[in-house]
Amino acid sequence: MRLYAMDAWVRRPAVLTDVGTLRTSMYAAAEAGGATVVGEEFFVFPNGAVTGVLVLAQSHLSIHTWPELSLANVDLLSYGELRGDVVLRVLEERLDVERMNVTCIERAVG
Repeated sequence: MRLYAMDAWVRRPAVLTDVGTLRTSMYAAAEAGGATVVGEEFFVFPNGAVTGVLVLAQSHLSIHTWPELSLANVDLLSYGELRGDVVLRVLEERLDVERMNVTCIERAVG
């Protein structure tokens, strides 16, 4: 099991308040990485920031946006054959990320 944490600064902060684009991007990323989505929840804050979570058969994918900072924090807890690198690459492309930091932590199983 791996936990990927990505801090992504985007070129166009408006994407970080567009819940439709964020949702579509997360689904596309999950599918590309081999994940099965079994549930979701998205919440839009008064300032337009978004928190979204996809519950995956292989764990979860979440995003928290900070449009005033042009920043998205993405967490992916992956289990099994899920390709975390592919998930993050798709999000990087779809959100038009200018720069990012990614940390990967091995998590205990069992």
